[in-house]
Amino acid sequence: MPLQYTTTLRADISVKIKQLGVGVSDSGLKQGDEVYGQASALFSGGSGAFAELALANKDSIAHKPGTLNHIEAAALTTVGVSAWQALVENIGLSKDKKILIHGGAGGIGSIAIQLAKHLGAYVATTVSTNDKQFVQELGANQVINYKTENFEDMIHDYDAVFDTVGDDTYKRSFKVLKKGSGIIVSMLEQPNSELMNQHEVKAVFLSSQANRDRLTKLAQWVDQNNVKVNIDKTFSLDEAAKALDYQKDAHPRGKVVLTV
Repeated sequence: MPLQYTTTLRADISVKIKQLGVGVSDSGLKQGDEVYGQASALFSGGSGAFAELALANKDSIAHKPGTLNHIEAAALTTVGVSAWQALVENIGLSKDKKILIHGGAGGIGSIAIQLAKHLGAYVATTVSTNDKQFVQELGANQVINYKTENFEDMIHDYDAVFDTVGDDTYKRSFKVLKKGSGIIVSMLEQPNSELMNQHEVKAVFLSSQANRDRLTKLAQWVDQNNVKVNIDKTFSLDEAAKALDYQKDAHPRGKVVLTV
């Protein structure tokens, strides 16, 4: 990443618009609107999210879901867009298709399970023992304990895999896909041409891009379907370092959010 110091970290925000920049009058946004999206200093022309005031590009924000508060909406942005891009845009998931979602208790996985069920799919997911009930409540049909069970021995002929774990889990996932038509989308791994050819499946690397169109569609889906955004823990802005340590060490269920 083209990082220049001093840089304000992180991207996801949910805020009230304090002021519009020059030339933003055609965006459908106005002062006082509640919006969510990204204010990344690295990717979207913003100033960073860990701040009391953040500059965001008008194309990287949209009106926030009305059914969510600001803490939930801030936690939704990247994970929600990632799940949307993977399941709707890349996989084209539909009724009665089978999908394996790795890391179902995480931020992306927990939204992906709910979206997959909304699309009518049969959902298997990998989690630890403590997270079994949590993902079942989200709608998972089959829960696999990745610490004690080998998912590739338990499921076969799946239409899709959504990988948020990477490494060996990614490589083993090719074994569960339907030969000739299966697809694996990974947030971490570049397509492995050797495994693609061996199993005759498609592989995609996904880089999440939160634009206004995706954020608007995501908000509509959330408002219409009572989507649950799980907040593992919140910290105040001046506890940002503690929040990062917690995220690294505690393996949160869902998301960690800073409140301002």
